[in-house]
Amino acid sequence: MSFSLPDFRRKWSCRGYMSAGAAMVTAALGLSLVLAERAEARKYTSPLDIFGIAAPRSRPAVHSARIPLPRPRPQEAPKASDEAPPEADSKPSADKSGADKPAEAAPPAQKPVSACRLALTEEIAIAPSIPDIRGPGACGGEDLVRLEAVVLPDKRKVTVKPAAILRCTMASAIADWLRKDMAPLATSLGSTIGELDNFDSFECRGRNRVVGALLSEHGKANALDVRAIKLANGQSIGLTDRTMSRDVRERVLHSVCARFSTVLGPGSDWYHEDHIHLDLAQRRNDYRICQWNVWDPLPQVAPLLPAERPEEAPPREVAAKPEVKPEVKPEAKPGAKSEEKEGADDEAAEKSAAPAKKPAADGSKSQPRKPATKKRR
Repeated sequence: MSFSLPDFRRKWSCRGYMSAGAAMVTAALGLSLVLAERAEARKYTSPLDIFGIAAPRSRPAVHSARIPLPRPRPQEAPKASDEAPPEADSKPSADKSGADKPAEAAPPAQKPVSACRLALTEEIAIAPSIPDIRGPGACGGEDLVRLEAVVLPDKRKVTVKPAAILRCTMASAIADWLRKDMAPLATSLGSTIGELDNFDSFECRGRNRVVGALLSEHGKANALDVRAIKLANGQSIGLTDRTMSRDVRERVLHSVCARFSTVLGPGSDWYHEDHIHLDLAQRRNDYRICQWNVWDPLPQVAPLLPAERPEEAPPREVAAKPEVKPEVKPEAKPGAKSEEKEGADDEAAEKSAAPAKKPAADGSKSQPRKPATKKRR
């Protein structure tokens, strides 16, 4: 049997055992170092210090935090009563139930008053403010008022019937128009304004009430339709009444077109033939629309039959007719026809020959007939 060193190393190698032992030793040393560091961090002695070689480190002193004390009560402060409030003892269940309930919402902050609302006082118009309207789509608006009457400079009131719901700016424009333009016009007619005929104000709808059309200014509370202005003496200024003086209607036309951005009346479309539309629509470059044709008064229709002659009228004079003497004709001979009868016979013959000249109905040419001749006896 042969023995060799390589075969012995191959069969009985201890290199694997030596490497495993070295790994175990390394792990043990590493664990001890980790434990030692943690122990130092906790201010404890090392766990491997069995014989107490290493002296334990002293822990640092713990400093207590200072708690601030309340300031002394001032002398002028009232004395606090030691008795507890009676509500705390008498109603303990109410507090518990209140704690379960959600906290109540804080009241909304009041809106600042607009400059228009501050300027539109009771000396100018009776127009109480109303809450904002939030309708479907973009209908409604803010800073709304209910215009009930306009106060003229002489303290007389012009009633708006029915009361109009408008924006404050539109209500202010209507008040200025009545006070500064219509009041002098009524004075020139010998009376004062008594009432404004309101045809329509706020209404959530499209233009001209057409389904699917753009939102009208009426839906934004920014328009007013006026039919007439009634005076105190009973007279009415119909803005579209053709029996009214043309000069009066033209004065109204010039006044509204100078104050409002949109004026629609007769001639604009058939929706505004019986009233005037006024609004303050905002357009680009401050573009304005004024479409109102002031038609001429209707003509006076003449009577069809003449008026009856009054009884007290003098009798009509009739011109006397001149007397005509009868002509004496010569006597005709018996058996002969007179010239008048011969002429009558000739005319009858011509009339009977005239229809013969018409073409036949079937299109065939008819032979011309010879005129009938009078046969003499």
